[in-house]
Amino acid sequence: MEVVIALAIGVLTSAGVWLVLRPRTFQVLVGLALLSYATNLFIFSVGSLSVGQEPIIKPGLAPDLAQYTDPLPQSLVLTAIVIGFATTALFLVVLLALRGLTDSDHVDGEEERS
Repeated sequence: MEVVIALAIGVLTSAGVWLVLRPRTFQVLVGLALLSYATNLFIFSVGSLSVGQEPIIKPGLAPDLAQYTDPLPQSLVLTAIVIGFATTALFLVVLLALRGLTDSDHVDGEEERS
């Protein structure tokens, strides 16, 4: 399970960095979204990965703080997903307005003309 999550984080990060370095604004926006997904997955994996087990409390063990799974990374990821969705929507509106004003979706505003 850890290897799959590590590979997914690596693929999302590398694809996000590659898209951020592209010359079009929409590709940069998608790259930033992929980077935020990779960060969310990394934070979620820090909280402990287990398959087929209870999410927070493990029954049959002493009621001790060492026996609880930390729910903080899960709540941080949930908050980051909501904030990421809102900022992506805002960036998309700004990019559409910019394209309407400049008739270009190039990052620096100037397309190469041949």
